[in-house]
Amino acid sequence: MKKLTLVGLVLFGLGFTLNAQNYNTGIGLRGGTANGLTIKHYVSSSTALEAIVASRWSGVLITGLVEIDNEFNTPGLNWFYGAGAHIGFWDGASWWVDDETTSPIIGIDAILGIEYTFEDLPISLTLDWKPAINLIGFTGAWTDSGAFSIRYVF
Repeated sequence: MKKLTLVGLVLFGLGFTLNAQNYNTGIGLRGGTANGLTIKHYVSSSTALEAIVASRWSGVLITGLVEIDNEFNTPGLNWFYGAGAHIGFWDGASWWVDDETTSPIIGIDAILGIEYTFEDLPISLTLDWKPAINLIGFTGAWTDSGAFSIRYVF
């Protein structure tokens, strides 16, 4: 029920459109240490909300982020930073755990990356680093989470 509520709140927030920098909303695929789906929606000219649903360690995490975009001197190229939180579960059958229990995961996230949006194509490409700290579940810092995303933008 908590997962459903979080997803509902994120989707509700994505419904508001103000002034977007290069596009209003982008939906796509995220590939890296965790693979999944990404939705990014601008709520102002430099502020975006991003939701990520990704699979890792035989589990699923839902992450919500608030991101601040900054332009480079190259049209379509931005760098961004932000923070947020995640919730989900990991399967205990991993290299650092002997048992096969499933553990809920709750934690906080940061993100730093670059994004290029094509001028003549409805495509954006993103390369980012998203460290996280699990506060509940398999606690600790996870600094290896980088990814490449491709989104259809409209």
